[in-house]
Amino acid sequence: MRVLVISDIHANLTALEAVLTDAGTFEAVWCLGDLVGYGPDPNECIEIVQTLPNLNCLVGNHDHAALGMIPIARFNQDAQEGIKWTMEALTDEHRDYLKSLPAIITLENFTLAHGSPREPIWEYILDVHLADANFAFINTDFCLVGHSHLPLIFFRSNHQAYSIPIAIQENEPFELRPRMILNPGSVGQPRDLDPRAAYAILDLEEQTWELNRVSYDITDVQLRILQSGLPERHATRLVAGW
Repeated sequence: MRVLVISDIHANLTALEAVLTDAGTFEAVWCLGDLVGYGPDPNECIEIVQTLPNLNCLVGNHDHAALGMIPIARFNQDAQEGIKWTMEALTDEHRDYLKSLPAIITLENFTLAHGSPREPIWEYILDVHLADANFAFINTDFCLVGHSHLPLIFFRSNHQAYSIPIAIQENEPFELRPRMILNPGSVGQPRDLDPRAAYAILDLEEQTWELNRVSYDITDVQLRILQSGLPERHATRLVAGW
């Protein structure tokens, strides 16, 4: 089965549509959270995600914040403004959908968490030290996370005392080996200095992971961000991928 793995859409409808077109055929979608925040299309993105086949979807920290479940003081000033805007923009129907989403899911031999298995909503796994700390909380061979907006892979076999980072080659299926933590990067707001939307294809039969990038009309999204009254920084960062 071919699974589309996406994360951190952040209310960027144009990027989401580009990913869904570029991904081709897939039988299931695993979404790792943060459907909203930063971008101008929270309701539209939620509506599309809800229609995706065999969907498993997590809640993220921005989703929680838009529901008033995390104090917005934990975010920087621009993010706070975006959260306030999203709170006003969300329909009751889409707010209820976000409320229904779990923080962590186990599927097949995979653990899914937005941030980390240790702290599913908030913790970032950015380096081998944080990866090492989290492998103790993973009871499956593989763990998929988002939150950092960075495509990353950490590997630690049962015979190793520490984790190692794995270099990622775009558009090349990578053979999975127990045990790994994998991050597909961000659909709507990449932060690895590559502005293209990021996603991954997980082939459960072949046990492969393929990172992909796709360009989209960033200028159109920037214009809608500014027209909506969201902070200018939300628009400017998209073109540089930070």
